[in-house]
Parts: sequence; structure tokens; C-alpha cells
Amino acid sequence: MSTDVTLIPKPAEVTVTERRSPTIRRRRLGAELRRHREAAGVTIDVAAFRLECSASKISRIETGHNSVTPRDVASLLAIYGINGVVADELVEIARQARQKGWWHPYSAILTGAYVGLEAAASSIRAYEQQVVPGLLQTDDYARAMIRAARPNITVDEVEARVRVRLGRQSLLRQDDLLNLWVVLDEAVVSRPVGGDAVMRSQLQRLSQAAERPNITLQLLPFSVGGHAGMDGSFAILRFPEPGDPDVVYAENATGGLFIEKSDEMDKYQDIFRHIRAAALSPDESAAQLAELAKEPLWNLRPKDSAST
Repeated sequence: MSTDVTLIPKPAEVTVTERRSPTIRRRRLGAELRRHREAAGVTIDVAAFRLECSASKISRIETGHNSVTPRDVASLLAIYGINGVVADELVEIARQARQKGWWHPYSAILTGAYVGLEAAASSIRAYEQQVVPGLLQTDDYARAMIRAARPNITVDEVEARVRVRLGRQSLLRQDDLLNLWVVLDEAVVSRPVGGDAVMRSQLQRLSQAAERPNITLQLLPFSVGGHAGMDGSFAILRFPEPGDPDVVYAENATGGLFIEKSDEMDKYQDIFRHIRAAALSPDESAAQLAELAKEPLWNLRPKDSAST
């Protein structure tokens, strides 16, 4: 993947300045277009024929995966018999949805729609199996983690990713604060990513984060044994507008999967409730994080002996 790192600003310049992202506007517009199409009794195939495009394009517009021009929105609404103030409002949303998000200059190193949804979310509830969440990483931890996960990446690409990751953290410092609730598996705080000094600093950052009113951290100890989250890490994003449904992002090696169906959403909500109940309380977790920063787990375990 080629990256023109000269386009990447310095760390202080990478900040999230707009909480209402074009990604969420596309989702809302798509949902409204689908609602009006179904109310008018128009099938996707008929809408595509009238708009002179493919049915898959209409489907992707309605799911928020494709942007759509204001002209096409006006045409679709005319097909559905919608006009006046309602049509004008949806055409305006289409214009706003085509604006570039703050992350657009970094599209060469960001994949998927997660960052756009994150920027618009009012709360995120997440379970992390292996790594500290990006919103809570130090720069040295982020650098070490990226290098370990992508052994063939260039130094410039690493630095570009670190700068963008740190820029995302401004969501936790704005007036309109993001509410973050994370359950960390004990593995996250047991592995010295980047070495002793880097990981101690990261643990201190987590300990400080646990004191902030908009951040809740819980540790899920190994001693609980099997638990509801063993299928993998995930994040549940909630948005401030009632018309914007929650979405789950389930991570994998190629970027992740977005889940929006109500029955699947309910399953992840239930999983998070079970994980949260099994974990140490927020107060217990904060105390343990403070202790781990002083005496980390990897120093308490016997060193691997050389094979004979």
C-alpha cells in the first residue's frame, strides 16, 4: 500500500473537529430512502430501473455504504411520491453526506467506515481481548503494536498510523464527550507490548483514564475461566439521534465486520452484559491498574528457561 506521508499532519494537527460525520449522515439518509420506498410499494428493482442504475447500487445507498448525489436523491424521492419540505431536508442531508470527514486525507492508511462511525458516536462499549483500545493508547504503545501486527510496514507508514490514532483520541477531550466503557481481558495488561518501559507507561495511562468521568474500565481476570466474550473483541456504538440505530463492529485481521440486524445486536448487548458482570468492578479495576503500573504481571512470572 502506497502512502504519501507528506500529506499527514503533525500529531497536534490531527484532531476530530466534527462529531456529526458524513458516515452517519449516509446511514440516516439510506434508512429514510428505504422507508419511503417501502411505504410507496416500490421494489429495489423498479427503483433501479427508473434511476437507470443497478439494484445493488440502490441497496448500497439504503444501507449507507454508498454515497449518493443530491440529484439522485431528488429523483428517487420523486419516484416514491415524496416532495416539499421532507424532500428538501433529505436532499440537504445528501449534500452534507458528500462532505469529506476529518479522516479523508488519511484514507490511504484507514480502511472501512469505523472511524466515521466512531466520530459520530455518543457512547462506545467494547470488549478487548488482546490490545489496549486505540482511543487509550500511548504513542509508544501504538507504535510497538502496529509494528508487531504489520511486520512488513515501513517506518513512515507506522508514524502516519500513530499520528492518526492519537488524533482520534480528541473525541475523549472535547466538550461533547464520548462516553467510553471498556472491558479489558487480563491478557491485555499481561503482555509487555514494546517492552517494560513502554508497557508501564501504557498502564499508567489506563490508570489515569479510569479516573475520568466519561471513561469506565473493567478488567476481566483469567480466574473467571470461560466467558461470554471468547469469540473475539467487539465494540457497540450508540449515537445521539434516536433514529440512528446502534451498530456493532467485530474485529478481525482484515478490518472487521459491521453488524446492524436487531437480533444480532441483541446478542452482542447480552454478551457485553455478561462480560461486564464477570469482570472486576470499575473501582477494583482502577485500583488494580494502579498497582500493575508499579508492579506489572510479567515481572511476577518466572522467566522462560533456556532449553537444554
